[in-house]
Amino acid sequence: MNIAQAVDQLISQSPFLEEAITDNLINVSSLARKLKPEVEKILKKPVQEGAIVMAINRRAPGYYFKITRGIKTFMSKLGDIIVRSDLSDYSFKNSPSLITCQRNLMDEIGYEKNAFCTFSQGIYETTIVASNSLDKTIDRLFSTEKKISQKSGLGSVTIQLPENNTEISGVYYYILKSLAWQGINICEIISTTNEVSIVVEEKDVHKAFPILLSLKKPNG
Repeated sequence: MNIAQAVDQLISQSPFLEEAITDNLINVSSLARKLKPEVEKILKKPVQEGAIVMAINRRAPGYYFKITRGIKTFMSKLGDIIVRSDLSDYSFKNSPSLITCQRNLMDEIGYEKNAFCTFSQGIYETTIVASNSLDKTIDRLFSTEKKISQKSGLGSVTIQLPENNTEISGVYYYILKSLAWQGINICEIISTTNEVSIVVEEKDVHKAFPILLSLKKPNG
Protein backbone atom coordinates (compact mmCIF):
# COMPACT_ATOMS: atom_id res chain seq x y z
CA MET A 1 0.00 0.00 0.00
CA ASN A 2 1.28 3.48 -0.85
CA ILE A 3 0.60 6.91 0.71
CA ALA A 4 -2.28 7.74 -1.62
CA GLN A 5 -4.02 4.44 -0.85
CA ALA A 6 -3.55 4.88 2.89
CA VAL A 7 -4.95 8.42 2.79
CA ASP A 8 -7.90 7.30 0.66
CA GLN A 9 -8.63 4.48 3.09
CA LEU A 10 -8.68 6.81 6.10
CA ILE A 11 -10.84 9.47 4.44
CA SER A 12 -13.27 6.92 3.03
CA GLN A 13 -13.94 5.66 6.55
CA SER A 14 -15.57 9.00 7.41
CA PRO A 15 -18.35 10.20 5.07
CA PHE A 16 -18.50 13.50 6.98
CA LEU A 17 -14.80 14.09 6.38
CA GLU A 18 -15.11 13.33 2.69
CA GLU A 19 -18.09 15.66 2.50
CA ALA A 20 -16.17 18.49 4.18
CA ILE A 21 -13.21 18.04 1.81
CA THR A 22 -15.48 18.06 -1.24
CA ASP A 23 -17.17 21.25 -0.03
CA ASN A 24 -13.78 22.91 0.72
CA LEU A 25 -14.60 23.22 4.41
CA ILE A 26 -11.34 21.74 5.68
CA ASN A 27 -7.80 23.08 5.81
CA VAL A 28 -5.85 20.40 3.93
CA SER A 29 -2.58 21.05 5.78
CA SER A 30 -4.29 20.66 9.16
CA LEU A 31 -5.96 17.47 7.97
CA ALA A 32 -2.60 16.11 6.76
CA ARG A 33 -1.08 16.71 10.21
CA LYS A 34 -3.96 14.86 11.81
CA LEU A 35 -3.76 11.92 9.40
CA LYS A 36 0.04 11.62 9.54
CA PRO A 37 0.25 9.26 12.59
CA GLU A 38 -2.42 6.97 11.13
CA VAL A 39 -0.81 6.93 7.68
CA GLU A 40 2.57 6.07 9.24
CA LYS A 41 0.92 3.34 11.30
CA ILE A 42 -0.62 1.79 8.18
CA LEU A 43 2.58 2.03 6.12
CA LYS A 44 4.89 1.23 9.04
CA LYS A 45 7.35 3.97 8.08
CA PRO A 46 7.81 7.78 8.44
CA VAL A 47 5.86 9.89 5.96
CA GLN A 48 6.32 13.54 4.99
CA GLU A 49 3.37 15.81 5.71
CA GLY A 50 3.70 17.33 2.24
CA ALA A 51 3.22 13.93 0.63
CA ILE A 52 -0.06 13.52 2.52
CA VAL A 53 -1.22 16.98 1.41
CA MET A 54 -0.47 16.00 -2.18
CA ALA A 55 -2.35 12.71 -1.77
CA ILE A 56 -5.42 14.52 -0.39
CA ASN A 57 -5.43 17.07 -3.22
CA ARG A 58 -5.03 14.40 -5.88
CA ARG A 59 -7.82 12.14 -4.63
CA ALA A 60 -10.36 11.20 -7.26
CA PRO A 61 -13.91 12.41 -6.60
CA GLY A 62 -15.31 10.13 -3.91
CA TYR A 63 -18.70 8.58 -3.39
CA TYR A 64 -20.04 11.69 -1.65
CA PHE A 65 -19.18 13.85 -4.66
CA LYS A 66 -20.90 11.44 -7.02
CA ILE A 67 -24.12 11.15 -5.00
CA THR A 68 -24.21 14.90 -4.32
CA ARG A 69 -24.07 15.68 -8.04
CA GLY A 70 -26.94 13.24 -8.64
CA ILE A 71 -28.95 14.52 -5.68
CA LYS A 72 -28.71 18.17 -6.77
CA THR A 73 -30.18 17.21 -10.14
CA PHE A 74 -32.84 15.18 -8.34
CA MET A 75 -33.70 18.03 -5.95
CA SER A 76 -34.36 20.42 -8.85
CA LYS A 77 -37.30 18.15 -9.72
CA LEU A 78 -39.01 18.34 -6.32
CA GLY A 79 -42.75 18.93 -6.50
CA ASP A 80 -45.02 21.04 -4.30
CA ILE A 81 -43.95 22.02 -0.80
CA ILE A 82 -46.88 22.33 1.62
CA VAL A 83 -46.74 23.94 5.05
CA ARG A 84 -49.09 23.05 7.92
CA SER A 85 -49.33 24.57 11.37
CA ASP A 86 -51.19 23.89 14.62
CA LEU A 87 -50.21 20.23 14.92
CA SER A 88 -49.88 17.91 17.92
CA ASP A 89 -47.75 14.79 18.30
CA TYR A 90 -48.90 11.80 20.36
CA SER A 91 -47.12 8.52 21.08
CA PHE A 92 -48.98 5.52 22.50
CA LYS A 93 -47.74 2.09 23.54
CA ASN A 94 -48.92 -0.55 21.10
CA SER A 95 -51.78 -2.70 22.36
CA PRO A 96 -54.44 -5.03 20.89
CA SER A 97 -57.07 -2.29 21.30
CA LEU A 98 -55.04 0.56 19.78
CA ILE A 99 -56.08 -0.23 16.22
CA THR A 100 -59.73 0.06 17.27
CA CYS A 101 -59.03 3.51 18.71
CA GLN A 102 -57.41 4.54 15.43
CA ARG A 103 -60.38 3.25 13.45
CA ASN A 104 -62.81 5.15 15.68
CA LEU A 105 -60.79 8.33 15.24
CA MET A 106 -60.83 8.04 11.45
CA ASP A 107 -64.59 7.37 11.52
CA GLU A 108 -65.18 10.57 13.50
CA ILE A 109 -62.97 12.86 11.42
CA GLY A 110 -63.67 11.33 8.03
CA TYR A 111 -65.75 14.29 6.92
CA GLU A 112 -63.54 17.04 8.34
CA LYS A 113 -61.79 18.36 5.24
CA ASN A 114 -59.38 20.60 7.15
CA ALA A 115 -58.28 17.95 9.66
CA PHE A 116 -54.78 16.51 9.28
CA CYS A 117 -54.02 13.14 10.83
CA THR A 118 -51.32 10.52 10.23
CA PHE A 119 -50.38 7.29 12.00
CA SER A 120 -46.94 5.75 12.18
CA GLN A 121 -46.75 2.33 13.82
CA GLY A 122 -43.47 0.99 15.13
CA ILE A 123 -42.66 -2.27 16.88
CA TYR A 124 -43.45 -0.99 20.37
CA GLU A 125 -45.34 2.28 19.92
CA THR A 126 -47.53 4.23 17.53
CA THR A 127 -47.25 7.94 16.80
CA ILE A 128 -50.13 10.16 15.77
CA VAL A 129 -49.50 13.58 14.25
CA ALA A 130 -52.76 15.51 13.96
CA SER A 131 -54.30 18.96 13.87
CA ASN A 132 -54.52 20.27 17.40
CA SER A 133 -58.26 20.82 16.83
CA LEU A 134 -58.47 17.03 17.30
CA ASP A 135 -56.76 17.06 20.72
CA LYS A 136 -59.98 16.57 22.71
CA THR A 137 -61.18 13.84 20.35
CA ILE A 138 -57.89 11.96 20.61
CA ASP A 139 -57.79 12.32 24.40
CA ARG A 140 -61.31 10.89 24.61
CA LEU A 141 -60.92 8.01 22.16
CA PHE A 142 -57.48 6.96 23.45
CA SER A 143 -58.17 7.49 27.15
CA THR A 144 -57.67 3.79 27.96
CA GLU A 145 -54.36 3.56 26.09
CA LYS A 146 -50.94 4.16 27.62
CA LYS A 147 -49.75 7.56 26.44
CA ILE A 148 -45.96 7.79 26.18
CA SER A 149 -45.71 11.44 25.15
CA GLN A 150 -47.66 14.40 23.83
CA LYS A 151 -46.35 17.59 22.29
CA SER A 152 -48.22 20.54 20.81
CA GLY A 153 -47.14 23.71 19.03
CA LEU A 154 -45.80 21.88 16.01
CA GLY A 155 -45.89 22.43 12.27
CA SER A 156 -44.89 20.43 9.21
CA VAL A 157 -43.37 20.93 5.79
CA THR A 158 -44.39 18.30 3.24
CA ILE A 159 -42.31 17.75 0.11
CA GLN A 160 -43.53 15.91 -2.97
CA LEU A 161 -40.67 13.73 -4.21
CA PRO A 162 -40.01 12.60 -7.80
CA GLU A 163 -41.13 9.04 -8.45
CA ASN A 164 -37.56 7.74 -8.74
CA ASN A 165 -36.62 8.87 -5.21
CA THR A 166 -36.06 5.30 -4.00
CA GLU A 167 -33.39 4.84 -6.69
CA ILE A 168 -31.23 7.77 -5.49
CA SER A 169 -28.84 7.31 -2.56
CA GLY A 170 -28.68 9.98 0.13
CA VAL A 171 -31.95 11.85 -0.57
CA TYR A 172 -33.10 11.97 3.05
CA TYR A 173 -29.60 12.70 4.32
CA TYR A 174 -29.30 15.68 1.97
CA ILE A 175 -32.66 17.10 3.12
CA LEU A 176 -32.06 16.55 6.84
CA LYS A 177 -28.48 17.86 6.66
CA SER A 178 -29.72 21.13 5.21
CA LEU A 179 -32.03 21.59 8.20
CA ALA A 180 -29.49 20.43 10.79
CA TRP A 181 -26.91 22.97 9.59
CA GLN A 182 -29.41 25.71 10.42
CA GLY A 183 -30.03 24.35 13.92
CA ILE A 184 -33.57 23.14 13.20
CA ASN A 185 -34.64 20.28 15.45
CA ILE A 186 -36.77 17.63 13.76
CA CYS A 187 -39.54 16.17 15.91
CA GLU A 188 -40.92 13.58 13.48
CA ILE A 189 -40.46 12.38 9.91
CA ILE A 190 -43.48 10.94 8.11
CA SER A 191 -42.95 9.42 4.71
CA THR A 192 -44.78 7.60 1.97
CA THR A 193 -43.37 6.43 -1.35
CA ASN A 194 -43.39 9.83 -3.02
CA GLU A 195 -43.65 12.38 -0.23
CA VAL A 196 -42.03 13.21 3.07
CA SER A 197 -43.37 15.40 5.87
CA ILE A 198 -40.91 16.90 8.32
CA VAL A 199 -42.46 17.89 11.65
CA VAL A 200 -40.74 20.69 13.55
CA GLU A 201 -41.62 23.16 16.27
CA GLU A 202 -43.94 25.81 14.94
CA LYS A 203 -41.34 28.53 15.50
CA ASP A 204 -39.02 26.72 13.07
CA VAL A 205 -41.49 26.27 10.21
CA HIS A 206 -40.72 29.70 8.75
CA LYS A 207 -37.02 28.79 8.79
CA ALA A 208 -37.45 25.29 7.36
CA PHE A 209 -39.64 26.28 4.40
CA PRO A 210 -37.16 28.57 2.58
CA ILE A 211 -34.32 26.10 3.22
CA LEU A 212 -36.26 23.27 1.62
CA LEU A 213 -37.48 25.54 -1.17
CA SER A 214 -33.87 26.46 -1.96
CA LEU A 215 -33.09 22.78 -2.59
CA LYS A 216 -35.18 23.00 -5.76
CA LYS A 217 -32.74 25.51 -7.22
CA PRO A 218 -29.80 24.10 -9.21
CA ASN A 219 -27.29 25.74 -6.85
CA GLY A 220 -29.32 25.06 -3.69
